[in-house]
Amino acid sequence: MSWLVIMAFALPILFGLLFVMRKFVDHMKLEQNIEIESFKSTLIDKDNPVGLSGDELEKLKQQQAEAQKHLREVISRIPVEQKDGRFQLAADKIKKPDGKVAGNGNASAPDEA
Repeated sequence: MSWLVIMAFALPILFGLLFVMRKFVDHMKLEQNIEIESFKSTLIDKDNPVGLSGDELEKLKQQQAEAQKHLREVISRIPVEQKDGRFQLAADKIKKPDGKVAGNGNASAPDEA
């Protein structure tokens, strides 16, 4: 029963201190002309984990989209074939350089002998 008496005294003191602290924070915000960010705005955004501005975020998204498109194009040029349910590099379809193009790079140069 004694804890009820202690709680009866403690709760009004707690709420009083919270009220005074709130008034003090409001006064300091007004005096220093500052704005305190809300807790929700400080949480990490799944689309913007680094906290970039709108312009920077759009630029980054555009660069990533271009990089993904380029990567898809490059990967689509690699010849593959399916063996035993797995995709493997098609070694016979890979373009191999001709034996003639070894020295100077002129494959169709006429002989001057």
